[in-house]
Amino acid sequence: MKESAEQNLQAKNLPLDVAIECLTLRDSRRDIDVVKDSVEEELHKEVEVIDATKKALQQKISQAFEKLCLLQEVRQQLNIDHRGKMETLDIDRGCLSLNLKSPNISMKINPTRVPDGSSTLQQWDDFSHFNKNRAEAEMKEAIELREAIALTIAETNNELEAQRVATEFAFRKWLREREKVYSELKWQEKNTLEEIAELQQDIQHLEEDLRRKFLNLKLCHTRLESRTYRPNVELCRDQAQYGLTDEVHQLEATIAALKQKLAQAQDTLDALYKHLARLQADITCKANSMLLDTKCMDIRRKLTVPAEKFVPEVGRMGAKRGLAESNLCSETSALVPRTRSRASRSLGGAVGEERRLQAAG
Repeated sequence: MKESAEQNLQAKNLPLDVAIECLTLRDSRRDIDVVKDSVEEELHKEVEVIDATKKALQQKISQAFEKLCLLQEVRQQLNIDHRGKMETLDIDRGCLSLNLKSPNISMKINPTRVPDGSSTLQQWDDFSHFNKNRAEAEMKEAIELREAIALTIAETNNELEAQRVATEFAFRKWLREREKVYSELKWQEKNTLEEIAELQQDIQHLEEDLRRKFLNLKLCHTRLESRTYRPNVELCRDQAQYGLTDEVHQLEATIAALKQKLAQAQDTLDALYKHLARLQADITCKANSMLLDTKCMDIRRKLTVPAEKFVPEVGRMGAKRGLAESNLCSETSALVPRTRSRASRSLGGAVGEERRLQAAG
């Protein structure tokens, strides 16, 4: 039973290593996901339960070692008493076999003397009963200790199994919640990307409208400038002159409105990109946390799967997910500067063209 307790104590090293490895892995969570959640609480509980079971088993092992020492001492005492009694029995049998014709009988010097160290019959009887009673008591205590060790082994195994189930339930519940949040974030990311695409098209249409208005404004300016070269009295403010002037004012107002709309659209686009960046950072965070917890669940399979049959299942899945996330982030990051630079060039070109026209006027 002592060996069984020692084997159970040795077996507790694996769940303790697994719990500590899970806690260490979860220390790699990032940003908002670094929280003391139910999983962490259950893992700390598991470590406490394992430490308590190891202490209980170690205590029983120490008691078993002490009891073994006492049993060996009692056994040795019984062996000594048994050998003494067997030697005495052999001597008495030899005495019983002697007769008048025995060749080895002879006269002895003072055979009636009392030898040193001799005991009374009561002392002999008490000593024999003491050894017998002590041996029986030690054996009874040893049986009770064996039962106590067996009960401790069963109780500690049940406690550890119950805590393992509770911890893995917390893991599965937490993963389901994270998967829901992750799906919601991915849905928001998809909608944000669609809004960005629509807004980019709107910005492109505004840029095209702005270019057309500037071309119309150039045409009106050219016509007005050309009409200033009319000779003499022909240089009059006729209906065409008023029409061109009104058209210039209308075009300038339209261009100003388009530039305002373009600036507002660009601001909205910038805000969408910032929101997208926050979403993707949160998605990356959640994906990292889910991957870590999935690795923890995979590591915890060591507690139920024999070591020779254990094969990790997370590596390939984690690598694929990480590659997909990195590709998505790189594509989005590349998309942001292209869109902003195109819009900035269009708006800057419009402003520069207006300044040149004002300088020419």
